[in-house]
Amino acid sequence: MYVKIYQYYIQKDKAEEYLYMQQKATAIYERYLDVHIMFLNSQVDVTKWVEIARYKDEEEYIKSINIINHEKEIKELFALFQTFLVADKSEVQEENFIERIVKKM
Repeated sequence: MYVKIYQYYIQKDKAEEYLYMQQKATAIYERYLDVHIMFLNSQVDVTKWVEIARYKDEEEYIKSINIINHEKEIKELFALFQTFLVADKSEVQEENFIERIVKKM
């Protein structure tokens, strides 16, 4: 599995709108990819969010993301997402991983 992890800060009063926006964005991703996305909200800092997206493989992700990024609605949703970010913490951190499975003994 190919895994992308994002970390960012969402304004506390925008959390519900953020989740609704992510619901719409996820539906678009699911049209093109076999993807499983999890959204985690910190218990220590309620503005801190971690998004974990699991894809079949990197090749499928790259092929499909180029199509997805040209979708008008995705561009609009990303612009909306940027308005939800905490002003002084507006950087989105992104990391890529390969999932390794540990077999049972």
